[in-house]
Amino acid sequence: MFNLFLAVSPEIFLINATFLLLIHGVVFSTSKKDDYPPLVSNVGWLGLLSVLITLFLLAAGAPLLTIAHFFRNNLFRRDNFTYFCQILPLLSTAGTISMCFDSFFQERFDAFESIVLILLPTLSMLLMIPAHDSITMYLAIEPQSLCFYVIAASKRKSEFSTEAGLKYLILGAFPSGILLFGCSMIYGSTGATHFDQLAKIFTGYEITGAQSSGIFLGILFIASGFLFKITAVPLHMWAPDIYEGSPTPVTAFLSLAPKISISANMSRVSMVGSYGQQIFFFFCSIASMILGAVAAMAQTKVKRPLAHSSIGHVGYIRTGFSCGTIEGIQALLIYIFIYASMTINAFAIVLALRQTRVKYISELGALAKTNPISAITFSITMFSYAGIPPLAGFFSKFYMFFAALGCGAYFLALVGVVTSVIGRFNYIRIAKRMFFDRPRTWILFKPMDRDKSLLLAMTSSFITSSFPYPSPLFDLTHQMALSSYL
Repeated sequence: MFNLFLAVSPEIFLINATFLLLIHGVVFSTSKKDDYPPLVSNVGWLGLLSVLITLFLLAAGAPLLTIAHFFRNNLFRRDNFTYFCQILPLLSTAGTISMCFDSFFQERFDAFESIVLILLPTLSMLLMIPAHDSITMYLAIEPQSLCFYVIAASKRKSEFSTEAGLKYLILGAFPSGILLFGCSMIYGSTGATHFDQLAKIFTGYEITGAQSSGIFLGILFIASGFLFKITAVPLHMWAPDIYEGSPTPVTAFLSLAPKISISANMSRVSMVGSYGQQIFFFFCSIASMILGAVAAMAQTKVKRPLAHSSIGHVGYIRTGFSCGTIEGIQALLIYIFIYASMTINAFAIVLALRQTRVKYISELGALAKTNPISAITFSITMFSYAGIPPLAGFFSKFYMFFAALGCGAYFLALVGVVTSVIGRFNYIRIAKRMFFDRPRTWILFKPMDRDKSLLLAMTSSFITSSFPYPSPLFDLTHQMALSSYL
């Protein structure tokens, strides 16, 4: 019984810590004796500590994966794939919170609830990754979405943030209904919700024509709901406006953490049965890569190219699903690991630049002369996004295209290479602006704070060292991919 409690202790601790932080913030922020303190920094540090303790509890429960049969026969499944995938959202949340402390004050955003609204979706992600039942999957993903609707509009003095939250709420209601309708169609056609039971039905029994149509439509609706939440074409329309209008720390969190948890759960769903989903992912991957590469070239603001870049990278991630092989899942996991580090790096620099109210790409002209270290770090991140060797982005794209060639998806690999070359012009354009263009107005950029500097040092080290020495990441993702198929 103690071992079972220890196995689920990360989720239990995080939910209790989140509610304690909420109570702490409500009590002290409304205290007249304490002169109504904002508590953003206080709650932020406590939230970061809570995430790190959750990571420690997750590491302590890793040897207890031998009790995975309990979870596998019920609503959750604990294995190496679950364990390592849960580490990524926690690290992403820790990185987001660590670069938020000064940024909330710089953007005149002093609501401590923002930290709580970052921790609650993290808890939903920890529950969604091991979800092995369609009911559990839906109940885990919806609290995550509800928190995103609120946090996108949490900067109440900004009409752009309010517009972003309202758009997200209205547009996000439809995919939630579509996702629930897809789960109900599969249940109506098979009478089962557990993934193991569905796998047996799909592979071991003869399915009639009516059942086949219901199952196909159900999986199509579920895939559509997932693709909306990870900003894949053709359900990407909301991403640029919401990423631009939301507070910058919120944009960093929205562009990173949901993709990790939903991609992990999609890999479980994709193993249940094919029923045309590989073809669906194939076309969505091609469309996302093309639009992400082309649309980003016309953007003039700093945050919008990152939003379109996120759409393009979702297309590369979908390539791993389109393969339908262990190598494809491994390539997907490698790409997610490297994409997470690049995204944290890019948004940490953007947050540092927003100290001087930098909004447009044209305003970056003096960065290389006034703050050369930030310009070099930002250029390294952009080159890694573009897939230029010897950076980590090249390694992730190389292995992804290699997996696509291995499964016979030659056209998908060709489109990926072409769009990667086209997308390089957008990233090189930003680097050119920082080093070679003379700005109309010289801006003196403020120095970066210590928290962001430490975060950039860690992520930049990973970006520059993954390609020369990829063995640890390769071995880790190989174990995760094998565990997901066993």
